[in-house]
Amino acid sequence: MSGGLQDPRKTFGAAVAAVAESDPRVVVLSADSGGSSGLGEFAAKHPDRYLEFGIAEHGATGAASGLATMGLVPVFCAIAPFVTCRNFEAFRNDVGYMRQNVKIVGRNGGFTYADLGATHHSLEDYTLIGMIPGVVVLAPQDPAEIRGAVRAMIAHDGPVYMRIGNDPLPQIFEDDSFTIGEARQLRHGGDLTVVSAGYMTPRVLEAVDAVAGEVDVDLLGLGTVVPLDEEAILASARRTGHVLTVEEHYLRGGLGGAVCELLAGVDGVIVERLGVPHDYVPSGRYSELCARFGLDVAGIARRIRQAARRGGPRDELGSRRTPITAAAGD
Repeated sequence: MSGGLQDPRKTFGAAVAAVAESDPRVVVLSADSGGSSGLGEFAAKHPDRYLEFGIAEHGATGAASGLATMGLVPVFCAIAPFVTCRNFEAFRNDVGYMRQNVKIVGRNGGFTYADLGATHHSLEDYTLIGMIPGVVVLAPQDPAEIRGAVRAMIAHDGPVYMRIGNDPLPQIFEDDSFTIGEARQLRHGGDLTVVSAGYMTPRVLEAVDAVAGEVDVDLLGLGTVVPLDEEAILASARRTGHVLTVEEHYLRGGLGGAVCELLAGVDGVIVERLGVPHDYVPSGRYSELCARFGLDVAGIARRIRQAARRGGPRDELGSRRTPITAAAGD
């Protein structure tokens, strides 16, 4: 990991402003949260391309679809549950069904808006938006990937949802390159495949390195949840025979669910999932909530050790014979 911690929202806003300098099609929509979304610089530089809708996410999504019809590239960013749950019908019908070139960004994803409680948590967004046909779901893993993902989503012709968090992130990648649908191989190992996505990856990487002398982990970091890099996940799962997914999302659906669906027909592979139980998460400090659900570094390391110890029964040739299982998170 390199450099100091960076604010994901400011990083995102600066990246949008940078792309807009050379792409006059880019317009920004706000639902009374442009400043909090890091888009103040864009608003100051391009007031004629910045549209404020107030607290009206459903209407803003419909307007974004209309702007896309005119050949513009609308970028609409607000609190994650407000741009996925509150406006789901508009997302599904006006953007997804119409295949509009709209980019919707949910900030403060997962429970990173920790102190505001369940109404501001977004623990179902991968599932909700991933069920809309044709929508790409991005989850950039560090500041470099946020910058790369902004460029990639604007260049992509079609609807995109991107989730970013709230807490400052370390930079773990050397450059800003980003390819939609491509996983990054962060560690090589033969004992256990660990698959993470989004801003969880730096934490997972730290946990993997903490157990390096005990468990030989094959770590895949995903900046894209939909579409999955199926080839990379299948290749790793077949090598190790045991997969653990880690995400700040409900255990139902999400990354873990998608990996289980992918591997359901692969003999001899165990799948375990670490995530959030299907219940409302209370308000509190973000660090305390992460620890509560085993999603801090210590909890992830503990789960990796547990998974490695469980392993699976092997036949006389040393191959695992256990079918897929999906264990609940801590």
